[in-house]
Amino acid sequence: MKFLLLLVMLTACAASPQDLSGKMFTFPQPTSRAYVRLTTSTHDLSTVTVCHRSFTDLTRDHVLFSLATPSNDNAFLVFWDAAKKEMEVHVKDRAAEFVGKDYKLNMWHSFCTTWDSTTGLAQLWLDGQPSVRKFTSSGSGIGGPLIILLGQEQDSHGGGFDVNQSFVGMTTDVHMWDHILSPCEIHKYMDSLNFTPGNVLNWRALEFQIFDRVLIEDQIMSCH
Repeated sequence: MKFLLLLVMLTACAASPQDLSGKMFTFPQPTSRAYVRLTTSTHDLSTVTVCHRSFTDLTRDHVLFSLATPSNDNAFLVFWDAAKKEMEVHVKDRAAEFVGKDYKLNMWHSFCTTWDSTTGLAQLWLDGQPSVRKFTSSGSGIGGPLIILLGQEQDSHGGGFDVNQSFVGMTTDVHMWDHILSPCEIHKYMDSLNFTPGNVLNWRALEFQIFDRVLIEDQIMSCH
């Protein structure tokens, strides 16, 4: 009975969407086993916006958002390269590097990342500040069964995890849209104002599975 209870605690499946407003996922240790899998009914994306907030003290490489398809392990990946001190956005296994971002330890950061398959241009917003727009991949969208993970970087469709790329810290307010948000909408998200929730992933109605040791806790923000 205790073993069954432990299994339920370690692998929790959300059978129906949950409103995680005011909550966060806490990834308390480096591991190649702990992650959250986010569920969506969307299978094809020709334009994308992903927004999320995170807090970490990691000084090594780490993943912030990982979406894989059967044909592309890094179909849409947001990744911090510690050696180069750059944020990387990978689309269909092609990367754009964004340097000069004020990505600091031990504080909350808000990210929004956009991509358009027509132009192939990706852009990264960090704490309300936009990057330059850089080419990644164009000509076709992201297609196939999507596996979206928090906490681990996929080197295969739903697997291939490396503990040295795992995320340790807190993540919250994950939203994903099948279109590119306007700068005004991005600023509304960044400032936690009234914005339209994601229509691919919606933190206020999220379907997900937790694997291994990931906690759902009350969101910890600065007190003003």
